[in-house]
Amino acid sequence: MKKYGIIFGKNHELSLLELKAFSRRFRLGVRILEEHSGPPNASYAIIKAKEDIERYFRFIGGSIKLVRIIGEGFETIRSLEYARLFTISMYGRDDWRLWRRLGSMVKKVFKEKDPAKFFKPAKVYAMPSELILKGFPETKDIVFFFRNGEVLVGETIRITNPFELKKLDVERPIVRPTISIPPRLARIMVNLSEVRRGNVLDPFCGTGTIVMELLLQGLVAYGSDISEERIKDTRKNVEWLRREFKVKHSASLRVCDVRKLKKCFRTRFDAIITEPYMGKALKVKPTRSEAVKIARELDRLYYQAFESFGDVLKRNAKVVFVFPAFNLAEGGIYRRNRPWLDELGFEVIASVLDRDDKHKIVREVYIIAKR
Repeated sequence: MKKYGIIFGKNHELSLLELKAFSRRFRLGVRILEEHSGPPNASYAIIKAKEDIERYFRFIGGSIKLVRIIGEGFETIRSLEYARLFTISMYGRDDWRLWRRLGSMVKKVFKEKDPAKFFKPAKVYAMPSELILKGFPETKDIVFFFRNGEVLVGETIRITNPFELKKLDVERPIVRPTISIPPRLARIMVNLSEVRRGNVLDPFCGTGTIVMELLLQGLVAYGSDISEERIKDTRKNVEWLRREFKVKHSASLRVCDVRKLKKCFRTRFDAIITEPYMGKALKVKPTRSEAVKIARELDRLYYQAFESFGDVLKRNAKVVFVFPAFNLAEGGIYRRNRPWLDELGFEVIASVLDRDDKHKIVREVYIIAKR
């Protein structure tokens, strides 16, 4: 077991939930030693985990950096591997002068071996992955974690590839932002399912974002949608994915009403991962009474969908499902309770909001197990 730091993305709670599921999925034995919340992309956890986490980190969606901890205290700088070009990331402190001083300290140590240059973007204390990749791919990112008067020193060894995620999002043939989820969220949802192998279905596949992520991770992917046009969209995107990312297998795609999955598929699924129809686009934030009405109407569809899920899921299989919540005109948020899930033989394991105050409809990501 080695000690690492993990830098979370913008949603600390969702990133932490994913990390725990990710650990179980790949049997990484992650033990969280401490966690710290902060601004977006500045929250982190210090963990112990099997070294395999370095190999599987590319499959994580809600974290942006994996940092190998070298040691504690500033003297640890002398244990860092030399780099000609380096930058500094700081977590737990927001101090421009300290940031520059640390850079000078590292540079002084490195120059004992060979020339070294401190890459200094203006007033950036936590080096964005995008900059490391985009202009300076050989830059070593040296990381300082400040907590309780102590400092841990490490170096970034893995980052999520923002260019891969951007390509999956905007460079595929069919892009429909109003009905598609971000590829990063699709990756998070696959991890939340904890499925490592087997048959996985997205029964509201839309343009195929989740189906594509399943294929990228080597899972047996199935997709369905009530719209023949959406299935054509997914098929075009999957064909593009296979060419661009050298994916060997394709997906099994069907035009199918989510309420009649048993008629469309003879397969028993190990997981269902999906974002369903979330209702018509709203021009303004709804009042509470309006939100209650919309949610009640959508629940008629969701109830029938889960009835259908029960027909095609294996026992103890998981459903990762996005329910809509609503930012209200009067302030606050409306989240609906769904006791009917228990009546249908499903158990809610966890739920977390993927909230943006600017949006009218908010994603609430549920992990649900079939009993």
